[in-house]
Order: sequence, then structure tokens, then C-alpha cells
Amino acid sequence: MKYKLIAVSILSTAMLGCATQSPQMKGVEGEHSQEAQATAQKAALELVVAPTLKRKVALGRITNETTYGKSLLRDAKGDVLGKQVTDMLSKSLTQSGQYMVFERPDIARLQDEAKLTGEETNLVGVDTLIIGSLTEFGRKTEGESGFLSSTKKQVAHAKVDLRLVDTKTGLVYYSLSGAGESSSESESVAGFGSKAGYDGTLNDLAISNAISDAINKLTQEMQTRPWKTDILTVEDGVIYISGGKSQGIREGMVFNVETQGKEIKSKQTGFVITLPGKEVASIKILQLFGDNESNEGAVASIVSGSIDNYKFNELNVLEKK
Repeated sequence: MKYKLIAVSILSTAMLGCATQSPQMKGVEGEHSQEAQATAQKAALELVVAPTLKRKVALGRITNETTYGKSLLRDAKGDVLGKQVTDMLSKSLTQSGQYMVFERPDIARLQDEAKLTGEETNLVGVDTLIIGSLTEFGRKTEGESGFLSSTKKQVAHAKVDLRLVDTKTGLVYYSLSGAGESSSESESVAGFGSKAGYDGTLNDLAISNAISDAINKLTQEMQTRPWKTDILTVEDGVIYISGGKSQGIREGMVFNVETQGKEIKSKQTGFVITLPGKEVASIKILQLFGDNESNEGAVASIVSGSIDNYKFNELNVLEKK
């Protein structure tokens, strides 16, 4: 009886020790002044309303290069995890609002469907082809055990490697990696508390976080590359350009019109190098038309300069810096 009383006393002491009151939180002044924060907010708003002409990209081969999810009974077409990464990457690129994503992995199915309906597949060329793989994926369990308490933490880790390929030359002009983790934790005291079994959703969340990290880096690189649109036609002094509301173009915006630079093949590299174009005019957006990103356009007029001596298909419309 004496030993039972001692055990109950120890258990009560341990449980009372876990019920300590948390210290009161103290307010901490931000390291940036209110003026600096206001400036940052203004810059963020300007970034949102700036024209973000969508880049045309296509997803190529995205494979699973890890040992996870592989077996001797599956061939390359049975790459379930690779297909999952491709679908998640396509969804994230589309939802970012920065890209027009075109189908490539299942393009054969589109062509087969077109044959059934007797329609011709009108494929659109892209600026960049994205290829890559899932190169790291794994799980681990961490934990600590005390006198009467224990903790268990499940951690999933994933890494995605991507390459951006120029579709005109086949040159890989940028490569990047995205990493992500997800975890869940359980804790118990004297046998009481939460208990967690194998959590399969951690795998998907880790891959999703890795893809988000990769897209952030991809977008930063793509935004540094100059973007442009084309003049569809010129009628009675009115200029019609490609791109509208869904691409960030708004009425009142001003753009530069430049000549297409001369293309010369370099003997040193073997690549075709485009010389800088010449700015010949500025245009102002008067009106938008179209109801989706595939048929949208804008109507513009000349603000300064002239395009009278040029063929409109030899001119480019660029963001005014």
C-alpha cells in the first residue's frame, strides 16, 4: 500500500508540472518604421497592377527519380508519382496567373480525340519547355522519451529539380530546385494524450511545398526576361494588339513599339543572335476586347512617334519602363 501511494504521488506531481501557466506575451515593436512599411505596401500594390503578360510554357517530362513508389512490375508508363508531380505543377502554374500552360504529356490523347471528331488540332508554340524530376523523397520519425512523457514527430521531405529549355534552340538557359517538408507531431504524458499512426497526406503536402518553392524561383527568373506581344493588324490608324484583361493589360496603359532586331548567326557559338530593336513609337490602350485569354486583344492609338514606314508584323510591343 505504501508503494502505491508513492506512485500516485509521483504521477500527480508530474501531471501538475505539465499544467504550468504560459508566461504573458510582450508586444515587440517591428524592426521597420511605419514609413518604410507604407512604402513597401505601395510598391506591392504597384506590382499587382503592373502588366503581367503571361508567358507561354509547356510541361515536358516530369519523372520520379527516387526509389519511392517504384517496383519491378511497373514500367516507365506506370510512373504514378511522376504523373502526380506533373499534375500538381501544372495546376500551380495555372493558378499563379503568370502563365499560359499548354499540354504536352497527354498530347497524343488530344490528337486521338481530334481524329474521332474530325477536327484539326491547332497546336500553339511556346516560349519555354519545363522538364525535370522528383529527385529526393523520404520520411523519417523523430521522438523523445522522458520519465512519463514522450513525443513522436513524422517528417516528409521532397525535392524537385526543373530545367527551363528554349524551344527554339534546345538550350537549357536556367535550372532550379525546390524543396519542401511537412510534419505531424503527437505527445503523450503517462500514457495519456494524442496518438498518431502513419499519415499518408504528409507525402502530398511535402511535394506540394517543394513545387511551390520551385515555382517562386521559376517566376523570379522568368520575370527578368523581357516579354513582348505582337501587333495583330493596323486599320485606319487604329492598332490592334494581342493580350487583354486576363494578362494584366488595362485601359490607359502606355507601351513602346520597337522594330524587330536583325538576326545574325554567330560563328563563335552557332546560335542565332537577335540585335537590339529600335524604338519607333509609343501607344496608349483605348479599349479591350475578347472574353478569355485565348481570344483577348486591345485597341490602341499612337501617342508619339510613327509606324507608317514599317510593316506591323515586323514590330514588337513591349512594356514601357
